[in-house]
Amino acid sequence: QVQLVESGGGLVQDGGSLRLSCAASGRTFSPYAMGWFRQAPGKEREFVASISWSGADTYYADSVKGRFTISRDNAKNRVYLQVNSLKPEDTAVYYCARHSLRYTVGSYESSEYDYWGQGTQVTVSS
Repeated sequence: QVQLVESGGGLVQDGGSLRLSCAASGRTFSPYAMGWFRQAPGKEREFVASISWSGADTYYADSVKGRFTISRDNAKNRVYLQVNSLKPEDTAVYYCARHSLRYTVGSYESSEYDYWGQGTQVTVSS
């Protein structure tokens, strides 16, 4: 089993920044691609960003591209999501997840990820 724990969320003003972290315990998530998803109240879970197993390839939802940056440190068994220029529309619970297959560049489909963290709340005030 892989256990993922997100942290770094909180309440921030419009335009603010946060650094979300995802720490893995148990089995390491290398060499798996990792992703960040979010779910706002009353909405379905949506893709935010992903990073390939090697860290060489990253992908972002159009809504966050240019504002969010995903990175990973396999030596520390951690994945990060730097979220800048936050908007109220970014308010959601943010989840990190491990892709189900090894050595991939990642995916924007939530169904292709097999392990999920408990989520960390990001609230952006107007």
